[in-house]
Amino acid sequence: MAAHLKKRVYEEFSRVVQIPQEEAPAKKLRLSKPSKSAALHIDLCKATNSTDALQYLLHFARKPVEVESVEGVVRILLEHYYKETDNSVRLKIASLLGLLSKTQGFSPDCIVDDAINTLNNEKSHQVLAQLLDTLLVIGTQLPESPTVRQRLIEMACKHLSDTYFGVRNKCLKLLGCLGMADTPLTKDNDGPGASLGGVRDIQSIISDFFGDQDPRVRTAAIKAMLQLHERRIKIHEIIYDQACRLLSDDYEQVRSAAVQMVWVLSQLYPESIVPIPSSNEEIRLVDDAFGKISHMVSDGSWMVRVQAAKTLRKRTAHERAKELFTSGEFSSGRKWADDAPKEKLDTNTVNLIASGACGAFVHGLEDEMFEVRIAAVEALSQLARSSASFAEKCLDFLVDMFNDEIEEVRLQSIHVLREISTHITLREDQLDTVLAVLEDSSRDIREALHELICYTNVSTKECIQLALLELLKNLNKYPTDRNSVWKCLKFLGSRHPTLVLPLVPELLSTHPYFDTPEPDMDDPAYIAVLVLVFNAAKSCPTMPALFSDHTFRHYAYLRDSLSHLVPPLRLPGNGLDLVDSRCGSGSVESAQLFLQQSLNRVSTIQNLEAPGAQDLLNFTIRDLQRLGELQTELAGAADFCATYLRCQLLLMKALQEKLWNMAVPLCLKQNVTATAAAQQILEETYKLEFLYSGLESRQVATIHHVRLQAKALQLILTARTRQGLDPLISSCEKFLQDIESFQRLFVAELPHLQDSFVDKLLELMPRLSSCKPVEMVKILLATLRLSGLLQLRLPEQIHRATATIIEPTGESDNPLRFTTGLVVALDIDATLEHVQDPQNTVKVQVLYPDGQSHVIHPKPSDFRKPGPDRHRLITQVYLSHTAWTEPSQIEVRLLLAYSSSSTSLSSSSASKLGWSDSIDSLPPPEAAVEGTIPFSKPVKVYIMPKPARR
Repeated sequence: MAAHLKKRVYEEFSRVVQIPQEEAPAKKLRLSKPSKSAALHIDLCKATNSTDALQYLLHFARKPVEVESVEGVVRILLEHYYKETDNSVRLKIASLLGLLSKTQGFSPDCIVDDAINTLNNEKSHQVLAQLLDTLLVIGTQLPESPTVRQRLIEMACKHLSDTYFGVRNKCLKLLGCLGMADTPLTKDNDGPGASLGGVRDIQSIISDFFGDQDPRVRTAAIKAMLQLHERRIKIHEIIYDQACRLLSDDYEQVRSAAVQMVWVLSQLYPESIVPIPSSNEEIRLVDDAFGKISHMVSDGSWMVRVQAAKTLRKRTAHERAKELFTSGEFSSGRKWADDAPKEKLDTNTVNLIASGACGAFVHGLEDEMFEVRIAAVEALSQLARSSASFAEKCLDFLVDMFNDEIEEVRLQSIHVLREISTHITLREDQLDTVLAVLEDSSRDIREALHELICYTNVSTKECIQLALLELLKNLNKYPTDRNSVWKCLKFLGSRHPTLVLPLVPELLSTHPYFDTPEPDMDDPAYIAVLVLVFNAAKSCPTMPALFSDHTFRHYAYLRDSLSHLVPPLRLPGNGLDLVDSRCGSGSVESAQLFLQQSLNRVSTIQNLEAPGAQDLLNFTIRDLQRLGELQTELAGAADFCATYLRCQLLLMKALQEKLWNMAVPLCLKQNVTATAAAQQILEETYKLEFLYSGLESRQVATIHHVRLQAKALQLILTARTRQGLDPLISSCEKFLQDIESFQRLFVAELPHLQDSFVDKLLELMPRLSSCKPVEMVKILLATLRLSGLLQLRLPEQIHRATATIIEPTGESDNPLRFTTGLVVALDIDATLEHVQDPQNTVKVQVLYPDGQSHVIHPKPSDFRKPGPDRHRLITQVYLSHTAWTEPSQIEVRLLLAYSSSSTSLSSSSASKLGWSDSIDSLPPPEAAVEGTIPFSKPVKVYIMPKPARR
């Protein structure tokens, strides 16, 4: 009884009352990094002499600095600057101040006063020059601060009287980059403007140094004036006379810059009238400038000749006629003898244009330096593109340049003739000279010439016969040019159908009475002739009547095997009506409308578990794939959309209801399926991001959103397989970092992601940061299953990167034989379409039968760019292996390398960093994932390593 009473007493009087507390806000972790300014201060304090300090500064310059640490580092550097006596250390500190001022996100207005103060107290000329360069960096970083700009200009004017040429150069450069036309400088300044006792502008101060005793300063003064012109400040016309005097300067740098200055002024004031020396005549400024620049083509320095040849211009006949009319030199007819000469002039005393200007282009084309010849060819190209008559006149000179001893000159001449080919028609003698280049050993020269012939007009059928004969010789001598020669004949036939028509019986070896033997379809030369004839027949309906019976069969064969070279034809005869079914494909506009309608139809899916959603996605993916096959213009967009919808379909299948309602031991097979789906989604997102060009920020955000969903699915599967608590905790932390990275990268796109998976996660972020891993997994699963399908919005132009391996063809049954342990070279020839930066991203993979894989990175010189968005890869791959008992096939394919840390957004932000050309200071958006994407069909090649003879 006593025990029972005691228990009741304790129950009544020992009650524990819990007072409900307010829920504490989740604590946010902030990773603190060691202060760069403190570390630099400690290092500089440890330095016992100037050599040690310089070594510490050099070591510090190799490391990136965060934005929040820049100001502290600058203060430490300035503090040490005032105490340092060694010029080299102060010079390095001044250089570091300029580099730090370029840091993205840092405003250098807080160090302007200190930088100007150091400038006023500095005695070393070299350090002064570096400080002025730092001031220029600060001024360019603060373009909207007129007060700072004015102070910097005043400091530059003050030091223009320095005895060291480097200081004067930097001052002039600062005036050119920061000076404004409406910013007068008064006599209070200590610079050159003070001596005149009045208000002067930037241009007059800069022009004073056109006569400086140092040629480097004179060059800097001209370049500063040109910098004003580039900043849309109109140069005064009075500068023209001073620039013309500098054309006869003793130093080539000055003359080269003066040529640029004269050309700029001729474009600004073309109709101004200037007097002609040694006569009473006047001439337009543009004509006078043309004569002077033409005269510089025969300058003693090849650098000046190059600059003069690049800037040559010529008036058109219309302009010259207009000048005569406005000057009154045409007789009006109203007055007798109104066009008679007013006075008798001695022709020997009138020199309208300097004698050296006559034949300026001929001088340039025959110059001893190939750089001058290239510049002259480029100048001819610019003028010929704007004038058909001038193009005809310069044709013979350009054709002569095909025989130049320098390959680069020959190549440039071919490109120029290709650009003006619409204005010209080649004669037979000119074509003969052009075709002689087909024997050149350089593949680049031959392919450039093939491209030229594609767009060249010829005058007679003999020209067609000559071109075909030389191209067939080229094909026989260089069999690797096969595809280039076929393409050349395709365009040659389509441009000249009437000239090909009388040659058809001879080309096809037909006879009106006798049957001729059927040619071999494996002969590349016969295929070349058929390509020429069939493309001419497209515009000549009478030509098919000259075909033999086997020609119709050969057309059907080539139409299927080489459809890109053989056009669709209507060929009635022998019961054949070969009308290509691809001719009636719909327009691009209707296909684009269908693509948009398909995306709109898919956008009606509410969430990933909506009934019928999988069937709708399956049908839409099938339609988009078929659309890409029918319309090549929309192939990239259709493939992009189909790949994105395939990712959504995989996600739906992985999140099926029955998979997640089973006990974990009973659904091992389903777990394997979901794991494979998550991995495939990740791979597809990398393809979407790096295999397609033309993506905007909205599409990149959508791709990263799908990647985040796949990572969430992987995290959920990790929790279900019960691999341990530590891996789950680290996976949860990594996923939270991915969410923060997404928010930081795509903060501008978040309004377009309403009700999406990431939008719901950002709302739940405080809860996710503080909850346990198991609860976090449950939240992710519920959010993932209820998230809607994010609608995809297509940009204007989107293209898929593609590659086609031309050589090796993979058709040969003869193995490449080589001795075991040694190497054999395999020639690779491939065309690349819409590949960004191929020199760094394209690799060649060789896969051996035993599973070994070798990846080769081609040299940058192996890539050529024949056209926009098109590259050519011509390289060699070296193969080696141990002995085999019989020949086996290896696979060769092209890979596109990528790194997730080099996305378009992060790379664009990194390119704006000015501090140390490093992006290490930026937190990566995610752990860098590197990989490769196969983007060409594999080609199989037989090889046979033979055992070495004993």
